[in-house]
Amino acid sequence: MYAFLLFVAVLASFRGTVQHGLPLEIGDTVQILEKCEGTVQVHRCNIGIFPTNFIHLKNAHVKNKGQFETVLPVEDTVITEMTSTLRDWGAMWKQLYVKNEGDLFHRLWHVMNEILDLRRQVLVGHLTHDRMRDVKQHITARLDWGNEQLGLDLVPRREFSMVDPDEISVTELYRLVSKRSTQHGNNSADKITSHRHRKKDTPVPASTHHLFVHMKSLMSANIGEELEVYFHIYDGRENRPLSERFFVRLNKSGLPKSPEKTERQCTLFVVSSPFLTMLLFNFVILYSGRMGAGEKKNVCSVQYRRPFGCAVVSIADLLTADSKDDHLLKVYACNTESEWFQIHENIIKKANSRYNLSGSNTGLSVALQLLHGDIEQLRREYMVLFTRGVSITRKLGFSDVIMPGEMRNDLYITLERGEFEKGGKSVARNVEITVYALDIDGQILKSQVAAGSGEPGADEYHSLVLYHNNSPRWAEQIKLPIPVDMFRGSHVRFEFRHCSTKDKGEKKLFGYSFVPLMQEDGRTLPDGIHELIIHKCEENTSLADCSRYLKLPFSKANLPSNNQTLKGIKESFWITSFLCSTKLTQNGDMLDLLKWRAHPERINDSLSKLKEIDGSEISVVLQRYGLKVFDSLVHIINLLQDSKFQHFKPVMDTYIESHFAGALSYRDLIKVLKWYVDRIVDAEHQDHIQQVLKASEYIFKYIIQSRRLFSLATGGQHEEEFRVCIHELFMSIRFFLSQENKGISPVAQTQAVFLRTFPAVYGELLKIFTVREVAGFIRETLGSLPTTVQADCPLETVKLQCIAKTVEDQLYINPESRCLLLPVVLRLLQAHMQEQRDQVMCARILTSMLSLIKKEENGTAVSNIHAQTWKPKLRHVTAAVHQEYEEQLHSSMPDEFVACLLALLRQMSDRHYQHMLQGFSSKDDLRDFLLQIFTVFRILIRPEMFPKDWTVMRLVTNNVIITTVLYLSEVWDSYFYLSVIFINQPCLQLESFSPSKRKKILEKYGDMRVMMGCEIFSMWQNLGEHKLNFIPAMIGPFLEVTLVPQPDLRNVMIPIFHDMMDWEQRRSGNFKQVESKLIDKLDSLMSEGKGDETYRELFNSILLKKIERETWRESGISLIATVTRLMERLLDYRDCMKLGEVDGKKIGCTVSLLNFYKTELNKEEMYIRYIHKLYDLHLKAQNYTEASYTLLLYDELLEWSDRPLREFLNYPMQSEWQRKEFLHLTIVQNFDRGKCWENGIILCRELADQYESFYDYRNLSKMRASLYDKIMDQQRLEPEFFRVGFYGKKFPFFLRVRHNSCVSSLCAAAMTTSGWKHSSSGCSTSFPTPSPCSTSTSRTRLYTRPRHSVS
Repeated sequence: MYAFLLFVAVLASFRGTVQHGLPLEIGDTVQILEKCEGTVQVHRCNIGIFPTNFIHLKNAHVKNKGQFETVLPVEDTVITEMTSTLRDWGAMWKQLYVKNEGDLFHRLWHVMNEILDLRRQVLVGHLTHDRMRDVKQHITARLDWGNEQLGLDLVPRREFSMVDPDEISVTELYRLVSKRSTQHGNNSADKITSHRHRKKDTPVPASTHHLFVHMKSLMSANIGEELEVYFHIYDGRENRPLSERFFVRLNKSGLPKSPEKTERQCTLFVVSSPFLTMLLFNFVILYSGRMGAGEKKNVCSVQYRRPFGCAVVSIADLLTADSKDDHLLKVYACNTESEWFQIHENIIKKANSRYNLSGSNTGLSVALQLLHGDIEQLRREYMVLFTRGVSITRKLGFSDVIMPGEMRNDLYITLERGEFEKGGKSVARNVEITVYALDIDGQILKSQVAAGSGEPGADEYHSLVLYHNNSPRWAEQIKLPIPVDMFRGSHVRFEFRHCSTKDKGEKKLFGYSFVPLMQEDGRTLPDGIHELIIHKCEENTSLADCSRYLKLPFSKANLPSNNQTLKGIKESFWITSFLCSTKLTQNGDMLDLLKWRAHPERINDSLSKLKEIDGSEISVVLQRYGLKVFDSLVHIINLLQDSKFQHFKPVMDTYIESHFAGALSYRDLIKVLKWYVDRIVDAEHQDHIQQVLKASEYIFKYIIQSRRLFSLATGGQHEEEFRVCIHELFMSIRFFLSQENKGISPVAQTQAVFLRTFPAVYGELLKIFTVREVAGFIRETLGSLPTTVQADCPLETVKLQCIAKTVEDQLYINPESRCLLLPVVLRLLQAHMQEQRDQVMCARILTSMLSLIKKEENGTAVSNIHAQTWKPKLRHVTAAVHQEYEEQLHSSMPDEFVACLLALLRQMSDRHYQHMLQGFSSKDDLRDFLLQIFTVFRILIRPEMFPKDWTVMRLVTNNVIITTVLYLSEVWDSYFYLSVIFINQPCLQLESFSPSKRKKILEKYGDMRVMMGCEIFSMWQNLGEHKLNFIPAMIGPFLEVTLVPQPDLRNVMIPIFHDMMDWEQRRSGNFKQVESKLIDKLDSLMSEGKGDETYRELFNSILLKKIERETWRESGISLIATVTRLMERLLDYRDCMKLGEVDGKKIGCTVSLLNFYKTELNKEEMYIRYIHKLYDLHLKAQNYTEASYTLLLYDELLEWSDRPLREFLNYPMQSEWQRKEFLHLTIVQNFDRGKCWENGIILCRELADQYESFYDYRNLSKMRASLYDKIMDQQRLEPEFFRVGFYGKKFPFFLRVRHNSCVSSLCAAAMTTSGWKHSSSGCSTSFPTPSPCSTSTSRTRLYTRPRHSVS
């Protein structure tokens, strides 16, 4: 419920010194009630006025108008969150400085400034939609980081905006919080550094990597020649290149030849191999110039491409790089040019004998960076790269995922090797190859020969020259991006020339080879190695007329057997070709299928061979020729299930929607599909049937589209016939699904195949049938499945997966269909939950179902879910949660069953609860269920149930619990215990929260502790005479509730103690049990830090007022006074025990408390406990004599008997005699340490009397002798005592006395009580007369000052 209003933000502080002025601080928000003559009357928590120029007006909405209304500004929710968060951070940021946490202090300061700057950008509103999204993402990342560092709550968000827990289901909230928690846990302080680093933290698929390369320079001794550098990615496992080559030209200084054209220096390599760490980056360097390094300059003007060096770097080394680093790579040269083709392999294998450094100062400077994401993502995230220009170097071949619309027609040719004769020369030739691409007319194709990306294509390509080598091996790759329409009739010509190093260095033609790019039947040049024939020619031969040599054979593999002349030629040239084309194919069977109209007699053979064709061949032609492969529908559909071709499903969908024209096909398709389904039960081999059912999604697409086309053409004729056929088909499906099979049978496997694809059919059926009809098909089909759950049967998991897809489908979202599907879904789900199988999947299904439940304004659930339908689910979910957290307490994070349980309870209305409670067959069943659900509630409110920062989830959980317990209060003791634990949860102690967080919780939920306290009081009043069953058991829990520092809660709960006293008085004539329990629990609770002076006063005043008219008033006043005095002493004791207090004060307070327990309360156990606490204090202060006298107080309570004593404090279970013996020995030891040996001797005598009939006296006599020796030989200090008085009631209670008398130290008190006296040898004690100024409100203490004396 929203109401529109105006509220204001305070711009400057206002003291409010005028009449009715309202003091305000900067940043406060107030609601306007009235404006009058420059002042504004406002409402915040108070009403007042202030000047209008101190505020800024803002529009706002009021949500939940009333007691818990919330004022929400009409602005972007991200802005609102930033504002409130920065206010919280501000106070905590200052505390970081105080705590000397300088590192976090400075980092948080930078983040706060960054958020403020981003906030200004958002407020201005000039950002584009995409930029605004990026800014908000950046803001929320910073807010989450800061909240994590400061230990604040996790904020669930959807699309960067905080979600309101009341507006979404609990299951959806749990999903959001879990997702945010996972992202939150992966964040760290180091992720706040740069945009680049954040991108690297995002996991990406293995097929979406790019390697950015920026060629800087080649640092080397000046060789005086221009250089060519070729880059490519190399697979070290298979020893083959994976990418095209990137080509950069360098000038004679080793710098890029065209520095102004950045696209010629930078490139992005597509890296799609899953074995990323196994890849290598290869650099090949050539120089253009002289033939030999020792030749003189200007001998000739002819330039040769000659090998220079090679460098290799592993891509695995780039995975750990945080930024775009510059790499200086060593350049190696081969020892002999004949091994140049494999120099990179030798470097990889570290065959050091075959290569060496090209120079000690030679290095290749290259910037390398591994980027993650597809090319479109990189364009968004690294816009600078594409703005300044960067080339794309493609992968050799198709991508791992072939995208629809991808157009390529690249022919890659690698110049492998050649075998040449000397040709009458005394030395081997220097062979250079010139490569041309020519069209059908013999004209050179312009710019169609590319040495690599980065440089534009050329008309020709010149290979490198290996010096004096008749068997050269080049291993040079070139690309021919020839257009498809020019491919037919085109060929590639290779001209071979000898490069002379003498005279003018001319290049003399001596032969040529050629290879056609397409065969007569339309197939392109096959991929692989081709041995080409070298045709001899004269130096001045003209090859312009192609018709002269195109009639000649080009490859030795194609020579007829009778042509022995050419076969005997020793000279050959080898190339490797590889075609990457989305338009052309090398497969003859595919061509026969595409030309089926020209050769209809070949259709059967072509379709039979279709399944043997590689998927890549089919996928690249499917976009154009889908109609011609219709008859092989099943094979092609299943082929598209492969991840490599899954992106071609839209192509198939487009074909069905726009190009398919088989209006009568649906009849045959239904018949064939039904024929296959009917054979399932009896068929021995079901592989082919499973392939058909695997393609059922697209078979139904064709059926539905065919029927729609028929209806459009005929006006809806034969509609009834079509419906009958569909019903018969589903009857056959239901029959084979209803078969029960044990284990992994063929029929069960076929059932699993169908269930996996069945949910994909729903949307197609909706195109013809109504929602209710489709829901009926699905209900009957799923309803035919056996409900019995078989162990270790894979079909059971597939059933749940099918149900999960069903409830997540759009059909289930429709309320009309959900009513029909819900019973069958719950029936199958219940069977699995009863067997406690696949609990994770069951939780996922329940989560999806409950996420659809919304609330109307009146609070009832918008669903046709009957209570009888959901009651078993509530019990199963409750049992699942109970089992999970009682038997597997190691679980660190709650599963989805918790969210399901909370969602179910949150949506239940009064009618649901009444129906559920009335549905139990007996009171015992009801009691068991209530006990179980209360136990689950106690588990849910454990501190470790949710992560510490899941405050939103905790508050929602508490809100659900407090609502539910109103209905489920039949089991009273569990109800009360649950309520007490609920109130004492740390997440509900609002006093420990910051003011802003406390305000938010109060506005949304109120103080749930007070609400639950009122419910406890109401339930207690309804118990009547049954209250006696909870006395004294509930005294401790209720007392714990009253100690919570909430005044309203205390006012509600304290009167219950009066009621308990009254009922106990009626039953027993006294309330000793109430008194005893109160005293015992007060001590333990207050020692934990609970309670305060305000509580003591409130407890005293409320109960005294309550008992004024009771007949047992006198005894009641006595009890209240005793408990109040105990509280006073316990509070003093707790204050004294704080760090920093002097030991004397702690000792005096402890003495006061233990005397109170002994004299007034007669609580021997508590008295003994505080004796030991006092003993520990004396030992800590090294007051060994006082420690001995203290422990003697306990010793005197024991007798020399064989009575067994229970285990108590640090004492084991033992007899009374053994414990008293142990105490005697401990006291003697402390007397010895305190040099009070005379008293130790007295205890030794007492022990000797007890040992008389059991032990020899050897050990005891040694101890007594040692004490006598120390009296005679060692020096002691004689103590002096001084009286210190404390006057006035402002001193702690334990320092004051009620009578005009002197109270000695504990040492003297213990001596008097025990009848002990100090000897005159230094341990005697004399007490001065009390000071005459001592009054009844003073108390004196004796302090000692030691002084030397000789014994």
